[in-house]
Amino acid sequence: MKISCGTDIIEIERIQKSIENLGEKFLQTIFTEEEKAYCEARKAQKYQHYAARFAAKEATFKALSGAIKEGMDWQLFEVKKCENGKPELKVNCEIRNLENIDISISHCKQYAVATVVAVFKG
Repeated sequence: MKISCGTDIIEIERIQKSIENLGEKFLQTIFTEEEKAYCEARKAQKYQHYAARFAAKEATFKALSGAIKEGMDWQLFEVKKCENGKPELKVNCEIRNLENIDISISHCKQYAVATVVAVFKG
């Protein structure tokens, strides 16, 4: 068994500026339709949620570096919210020997952070 982790922290203002300056092009490149709908429903706090999901995707790429067969595509991974409120990472590609993956995200007024832990067979 091999365990790999990735962590990312980002300034919420950076994501807000990217969305305001690049608009839908930025959103379509990074986020799935379901992620966009979730974030937009958060109204005044939507940028915090976008930033948390951005950090989650960055942390995922770090945790899975070398194991991704496809190229870097932001939509290979989707952050979903379980009924109990815990975030869940949906993997939309084949990852060599991936047995399990777990994610934790958090945000405050200025920053969003995410940690991903991946467990591989063998």
